[in-house]
Amino acid sequence: MEGLQQFIDFTGFANVTIPHLIMIVIGIIFIYLAIAKEYEPLLLVPIGFGILVGNIPFIENIGLQLGIYEDGSVLNYLYFGVLKGIYPPLIFLGIGAMTDFSALLSNPKLMLLGAAAQIGIFLTFITALALGFSQNAAASIGIIGGADGPTAIFLSSKLAPDLIGPIAIAAYSYMALVPVIQPPIIKLLTSKDERKIRMKPPRSVSKTEKIVFPIVGLLLTTFISPGALPLLGMLFFGNLLKESGVTKRLADTASKALIDIVTILLGLTVGASTQATTFLTSESILIFVLGAVSFMIATAGGVIFAKVMNLFLKEGNKLNPMIGAAGVSAVPDSARVVHHLGLKDDPNNYLLMHAMAPNVSGVIGSAVAAGILMGFLLHMF
Repeated sequence: MEGLQQFIDFTGFANVTIPHLIMIVIGIIFIYLAIAKEYEPLLLVPIGFGILVGNIPFIENIGLQLGIYEDGSVLNYLYFGVLKGIYPPLIFLGIGAMTDFSALLSNPKLMLLGAAAQIGIFLTFITALALGFSQNAAASIGIIGGADGPTAIFLSSKLAPDLIGPIAIAAYSYMALVPVIQPPIIKLLTSKDERKIRMKPPRSVSKTEKIVFPIVGLLLTTFISPGALPLLGMLFFGNLLKESGVTKRLADTASKALIDIVTILLGLTVGASTQATTFLTSESILIFVLGAVSFMIATAGGVIFAKVMNLFLKEGNKLNPMIGAAGVSAVPDSARVVHHLGLKDDPNNYLLMHAMAPNVSGVIGSAVAAGILMGFLLHMF
């Protein structure tokens, strides 16, 4: 009977708490949104299941090494890649190998929209400071506005490792909810006539330009923001593998097998890091709110800046201001949202390639912003 009682005391039923149940429900919601609504399933399924794994109740610190925060556990070893910022650069390598920068190269001024959308990062940084967060924590929270999960994880691993869980979950949640969050903001800030603006077809980009771009892009961006070197170095390296034409096997591995493996490990461990005993706090909820504000400001910043640019452009060269919303780095979802909104007002207005330009520049912009914040804060301390 004593053994039976010990077994019962060790079960999840004996150790479950309300916070555990809340997090399990959240994990199920993530999985539902991924499968039923197809909101970023490659991210939300691993994260949602990870939340379930991380919130199975058990007796902690008795030497069995089960939890993600217990030294020596399998999950703890896998989580090492998150804590030390290993997974994000590998994700960027795969993104670079998948990305075609032709749209950006054909119309370089659209890079400004990717830069303008990063205003959400810096305004949220200031807001988080005003709410009492430390400078390191505020910088890590602000980067959520870039809608770039790997960059958010990378920066928080350097500046605020204790907040990686809520920051990563918030960043990936808003990436998945791009089709829900962005359309109302875009419609609020644009008129129907503006949404109907047709842009000139992008020019053809030569192979030489595509090969030179990752080299020049690496040198320019990392000289400005050396802190972004691990991310942008891998991004441009992956892109060179793709565009060089002589490393197809390497590009295929980076853009398929490697990024898939890392996404599985990253999503599962980030989800598991939401262990109720350490995750479900008022601070985590505030991070979610600030993340939403940051993302909305970033979207609005891109749209408004596109309208400002139109004041200086001649008729016939004007931008459809909706593409400014794609300045966040949720590739390619933001570009798709803009494209579908354009088709609703004009079935023959194809904006996808135009929107991809600020979208891919947003990836670069958020990484540069992270490097700037890192350099600024590390210099101070």
